[in-house]
Amino acid sequence: MTQPDHPHASSSLLVVTGMSGGGKSVALNTFEDLDFYCVDNLPAELLPDFVRSASHPERTTQKLAVGIDMRSRGDLANMPEWLSTVGGMGLDPRLVFFDADDHVLLKRYAETRRRHPLTHLGLPLADAIALERQALKPLRALADVTIDTSQLNVHQLRRRVITELGLGMDSSLSLLFESFAYRRGVPADADFVFDARALPNPHWDPRLRPLSGRDADVRTFFEGQADVVEFTDQVSGFLDTWLPRMQSDTTRSYVTVAFGCTGGRHRSVYLAETLARHARERGWDEVATYHRELD
Repeated sequence: MTQPDHPHASSSLLVVTGMSGGGKSVALNTFEDLDFYCVDNLPAELLPDFVRSASHPERTTQKLAVGIDMRSRGDLANMPEWLSTVGGMGLDPRLVFFDADDHVLLKRYAETRRRHPLTHLGLPLADAIALERQALKPLRALADVTIDTSQLNVHQLRRRVITELGLGMDSSLSLLFESFAYRRGVPADADFVFDARALPNPHWDPRLRPLSGRDADVRTFFEGQADVVEFTDQVSGFLDTWLPRMQSDTTRSYVTVAFGCTGGRHRSVYLAETLARHARERGWDEVATYHRELD
């Protein structure tokens, strides 16, 4: 009897595929946060070789996630054969397909101004999406799980991925700290909104203007501003009081805390990052950040 190359009692492989703009990157980031070893845009025919090289016999658990889609080289029609080969190595492969309505994909590409992987063929965006959908039909039919992200924001998608795939979800509250620009409107899904427009603005410093609230020089600027320190302390105190009480509400699984400023680049980004770091230090397990004007 032939033994698998690397048998693992608790081994798993998630193959992430689906429509471009459907949420695959968010899913892979989520898996990475859950200690999966992740690779995106892997040439499809290299899937067995990747699993073979990434597996370690001394580990009692092995968690791998791979992004394979229209960008990947290789004939996707051979996916059943490659998954069967991986299964023979002792891993339990699952194919997860991320989808969204065409009009939602068009809107997402318009907002991000990213190029669709098939536009290099000279196709209009709508035609590129239609061609991709047709080409991915065999993978969608093969998928173990299909997740429609049309009505999901980034935080809801993270939560859906965790619960849909049974990745150790518990009753804890999942937190998203989001930054935004008021000129583009307040996020519709925000539970708490804090207005940072009264705080000092690095935009007026030519040296800091090109940077964002994630950069060290901007953080140093804010840490030296008494108003910013007071604002941060008061907001963190508020959240420390009320988030644990919201956790006891069994009907609520996630909370979005949004910070807004004029451009959504400096003050709001700094505050979202700072409060997210504070939440992690306070012991919250599921904490994410999303910067609408940057991401």
